[in-house]
Amino acid sequence: MNTFYGPVQVHFDLAFAVGRGRIVCLLGGNASGKSTTMKIILGLVKPASGSVRLAGEAITGMPTPQIVRRGVGSVPEARRLFGDMSVRENLLMGAFTRKDQRAIAEDLDRVLSQFPKLRERLLQRAGTLSGGEQQMVAMARALMGRPKLLCMDEPTMGLSPLWVDRVLDLIADINRDGVTVFMVEQNASLALEIAHHAYVLQTGRIVLDGPAADLRSDPRIRDAYLGGQEVA
Repeated sequence: MNTFYGPVQVHFDLAFAVGRGRIVCLLGGNASGKSTTMKIILGLVKPASGSVRLAGEAITGMPTPQIVRRGVGSVPEARRLFGDMSVRENLLMGAFTRKDQRAIAEDLDRVLSQFPKLRERLLQRAGTLSGGEQQMVAMARALMGRPKLLCMDEPTMGLSPLWVDRVLDLIADINRDGVTVFMVEQNASLALEIAHHAYVLQTGRIVLDGPAADLRSDPRIRDAYLGGQEVA
């Protein structure tokens, strides 16, 4: 896959796979092209060449709501909650493509069981929550769409160390429940703790990939982060 912003090329023959039932992370420094990769999957950016396939079906160029209906959920960078709306209203926004009200109510109860702290905050305005609580809302909102693939953009960004550990545990729990997770993350050491496989992106190219357990001790991780001037 090759991607451009005007004359600037962001991706160079980018290719990777996310196996069903796995946690796969895309690592890289600032401006390495990670978030653009996520936007392509979600239909927010269209590559100049190449395609995204979900369970064998090409979804490149589809409108984002259509991609969501096919089973792709999103936890965006910086949460992107509706701050003036209640936690409950934010969670129900995650089911905006669904019409099955009874099943939606059942799923709301299910995600509140997964995130019990949110049950205490249901009527509270989302904008008044702590950063970690807002991240829980963003994750629970995505699960309300019953995703097969959950895309997470920098899920630990801006969180305290205590909340970072909690969010990582929640991601692992979600995966154990059968949801495939694709995670874009700048902090390699954190992501590699829970991922099954990882790719390292530098200047728009995959420069390293392998099982996360192997990459945790690979000195090339450090080299990949420190080498070169990143462009996108």
